[in-house]
Amino acid sequence: MIVIKTVLITGAARGIGRAVATAFAQNGCSVILNYNNSEAEAHKLATQLSEKYNTNCVAVKADVSDPIEVKAMFEQAGAVDVLVNNAGVSSQKLFTDITDEDWRTTVGVNLDGVFFCCREALGKMISKKSGVIINISSMWGEVGASCEVHYSASKAGVIGLTKALAKEVAPSGIRVNCISPGVIMTDMMAGFDEVTLSELKEETPLNRLGTPEDIASAAVFLASDEASFITGQILGVNGGFII
Repeated sequence: MIVIKTVLITGAARGIGRAVATAFAQNGCSVILNYNNSEAEAHKLATQLSEKYNTNCVAVKADVSDPIEVKAMFEQAGAVDVLVNNAGVSSQKLFTDITDEDWRTTVGVNLDGVFFCCREALGKMISKKSGVIINISSMWGEVGASCEVHYSASKAGVIGLTKALAKEVAPSGIRVNCISPGVIMTDMMAGFDEVTLSELKEETPLNRLGTPEDIASAAVFLASDEASFITGQILGVNGGFII
């Protein structure tokens, strides 16, 4: 359990973000669900969570790769106690096929978005001398993935940002940590056939693929007082896929 807080989650309409939003609502938090394209899903989820858990949940549109839209989102949201930078995009391509647009889009959402959101959230967190930032990276940001150089690079950047920012804002009472998911069954896995999924399962020592709820549980823990002495850490939630 965590003390009631206001939580802003980027990319909260689907997949991991949806599970994270649900988990915080279950704990009585006010939840701001950021979305960019999934408007109907985000507003429907906000209504469902508000009614089911008797808490305040709202959906707010913003492209996290756009600093102007991010600023407007935080002006609408007000002060937040917890920021979960979850929004992300991915694609599989040979390095020689990655276009300038592919690179800019991937880095723009996955890394620039984290920077822009942290910058806006920290203004009020620093003045309050408290706050929690949780960045969602990927195990491919730790070890790299063939045919996903742009994705791996952006997620590695999130890890570096997390470690450096944690050192900088710790004296202000703010904790910054990172969750590094393994193979998680979300829409991003839609392009993989059953054979590939079976192979990935076999490569995972715990012999199963991850769920969005596995990541959500880790996020709630890192936001809780039980994790009050944890900052600058990369928490691998990958079933032992990389150790």
